[in-house]
Amino acid sequence: MAVCSVSVVPVGTGSTSMSSSVAKCQEILEHTEGVKFQLTPMATILEGDLTVILEAVRRMHHVPFEHGAKRVLTTVIVDDRLDAPLTMQGKIESVRRKLGGRGR
Repeated sequence: MAVCSVSVVPVGTGSTSMSSSVAKCQEILEHTEGVKFQLTPMATILEGDLTVILEAVRRMHHVPFEHGAKRVLTTVIVDDRLDAPLTMQGKIESVRRKLGGRGR
C-alpha cells in the first residue's frame, strides 16, 4: 500500500481561486474504489494500491483542462515501502509517539 500527496494546480483560468477544481478532484476520489483520501489545506493525501492511485491522479490532472484551464501543474509525492505496512494514520501515529503525546 502506498501513501501519496497530490496537488493539482490549474494555470490560465483567469482566476486565483482553485476550490472548484479541488472539489471536482475530490468527486473523482469519492468514486474511486480502494483509495482512502484526506483533503488538507495544501494537498490531498491518498492511500491505496499505487496503480489505482496513479490512475486516479491521471483523472484528477485532467479536471482543470475540462473546465477551461490552459495549463495544469500536478505534483505527486509517493511514499511506498516493502518492509512494513504503510497507512496515513500509521505515519501520524509514528510521529505522535515520538512527540510523547504532545502533538495534535
